[in-house]
Amino acid sequence: MTTMGAGMDGKVVRRHGTLLAATALAATLVLTGCGAGDDSGSKDSARSAAEAPAKAGEANRDAAAADAAGAAGAADLRVDQRAIIYTGTMRVQVDDVDAAARETTAIATRAGGFIGGDQRRSADADAVAELQLRVPAPKFAGVVEEIAKLGRQQNREINTQDVTEETVDLDARITSQRARVDSARRLLTRATSITDLVSLENELGRREADLASLEAKKRRLADLTALSTITVSLAGPAAKAADEKAETGFLVGLKGGWKAFVVSLTVLLTVLGALLPWLVALGVPLGVLLVVLRRRRKIPALVGPVSAPPPVPAARSAP
Repeated sequence: MTTMGAGMDGKVVRRHGTLLAATALAATLVLTGCGAGDDSGSKDSARSAAEAPAKAGEANRDAAAADAAGAAGAADLRVDQRAIIYTGTMRVQVDDVDAAARETTAIATRAGGFIGGDQRRSADADAVAELQLRVPAPKFAGVVEEIAKLGRQQNREINTQDVTEETVDLDARITSQRARVDSARRLLTRATSITDLVSLENELGRREADLASLEAKKRRLADLTALSTITVSLAGPAAKAADEKAETGFLVGLKGGWKAFVVSLTVLLTVLGALLPWLVALGVPLGVLLVVLRRRRKIPALVGPVSAPPPVPAARSAP
């Protein structure tokens, strides 16, 4: 290996010497043809010819350094430097919902987050608590794993959304809009008429409104990327799974129909129970009145009917 390296070095040296010799010969011929016999000029030309390869090497090194810097800049955009929104949903079955909810709150607090929402249903074995946690993005995975250990995990869903390009675009638009606002303000100071003043004020107001909207979007994205959202459902031992499949079939239909019949009968009995006092209060007097009226109709008349007088015979005329 040493002999091979020495041979290669010798070739490189010979090539370099040949190149220098050719360069010096060309410089000498040019000087001779032009008639320049000044020794100092020859020395400067030779020095320039000798420095040319060095300058070319420096230029190549600068270009290589620029390429390396560009490659480094492209490589700097790693996953941990991108703007990513993390969201998670999980359901854990626990023995004590209230105790698990307190522990979940403590986990989020230790991670530097807070509780964004807390909804609880029932207090028995079928109790369910839904908590919305906001935790720093770097602690997202750790918090999810800690919560999963509180009981028996039933499901988990993690989603990510890369908004790096949207963030960069918003930054560029905000910079451009700020420049437009500054330009409108400068033009407003130079207004010379009422018409121009009113027009520029309206234009400045529109530009400032657009800038405020862009800045609000940027703050919203910054909040979502800085704090991840985890929706946790803590279910008791008797709580039904939220993703239970709907059952079908004759028996299922029969069971549903029976339940509907029982519910309808219960509603009907409830209505009758509510109306019974009114029926008693109004129906009894009304029934007594009807009985009295019927009895009066059945009593026979005490006075007989008046008979018509007998017919009077017609008087006969004398013969």
